[in-house]
Amino acid sequence: MVKVPNHVAIVMDGNGRWAQQHGHKRHVGHKEGVKALRKVVECAAKSGVKILTVFAFSSENWRRPREEVGLLMDLFLLALKQEIKRLQRNNVRLRIIGDRSRFSTDLQKSMAKAEEDTAANTGLVVQVAANYGGRWDITQAVRKLALEVQEGSVQPDAITEEHLAARLSFSDLADPDLFIRTGGEKRLSNFLLWQSAYAELYFTDVLWPAFDVAEFDAALAAYATRQRRFGLVGEQVVSSTETAG
Repeated sequence: MVKVPNHVAIVMDGNGRWAQQHGHKRHVGHKEGVKALRKVVECAAKSGVKILTVFAFSSENWRRPREEVGLLMDLFLLALKQEIKRLQRNNVRLRIIGDRSRFSTDLQKSMAKAEEDTAANTGLVVQVAANYGGRWDITQAVRKLALEVQEGSVQPDAITEEHLAARLSFSDLADPDLFIRTGGEKRLSNFLLWQSAYAELYFTDVLWPAFDVAEFDAALAAYATRQRRFGLVGEQVVSSTETAG
């Protein structure tokens, strides 16, 4: 049986470069990127992936030109409104992770409504990371712990990794098994730093708008060849697998 990752995380990089290569303005690349995401969501669901987390807008992206940021916000709002029926038809649950405080009131309301409308869906969970950063995530978790220490509900010398992990974004879901980055760059870019500690990394030169079903299948196929050891040696992994079987 082919090994399928339970949770796939994707840095969707290359929209702007794709647009430039095709003689378009950058915002056209972002629109094409939404289409690529739609295909990957459908493919993930059919492949047996349970959770798909995508990096839509990082906390560092606010530094981009104001016009591009504005167009991105408009596209995000439009996509939320247009995709909700498709998500419902396919039993997909949508969740938004990140600091929403910098977004407009309209966008925050649309995020909340999309989550509410799909909350009962039992199929693929799609998490969109917006105004998200791995360091922000860890920092906000530490703040929560600090408050609990101050209140006396947690003792400092009793804090474990599990305490911190429980206060991170999507602590109720499993960590990523496969981390994909498109666009040719080979770095994490402050995405899911804690959660991806043991994820298998897959980098491709394909720009995000061109990342289709075949490319996603190639990433899944590469994952299926990996042996995940989690600190063990290969023989131990084989032995535990045989015992479980």
